[in-house]
Amino acid sequence: MRWLFTFFIIWNIFTNNLQTTFAADLNAGEQIFSANCAACHANGNNAIMPDKTLKDDALAENGMNSIEAITNQVKNGKNAMPAFGGRLADEDIENVANYVLSKSENGW
Repeated sequence: MRWLFTFFIIWNIFTNNLQTTFAADLNAGEQIFSANCAACHANGNNAIMPDKTLKDDALAENGMNSIEAITNQVKNGKNAMPAFGGRLADEDIENVANYVLSKSENGW
């Protein structure tokens, strides 16, 4: 029983620290979005390709409704969207992806 209790305490400490480490900073994501994305994607729209907005239904329709998909798109670009992988740090890209998904899920 003591072993189980010790294991539980260690596991709990480890998993709580992981959640803190990987938590996205939505405020930082908003700043990055404003500085790098808003020119084409203000209010979740798309000034270049109007059908491919950042709205929830459009993201779902285009298979872009996940952090992984958005992160990949931001890093590598696609069609008219440039790649930001060389310009932004991975943490910044992760934050902006979380910001975009959060905003889309809440209707911009």
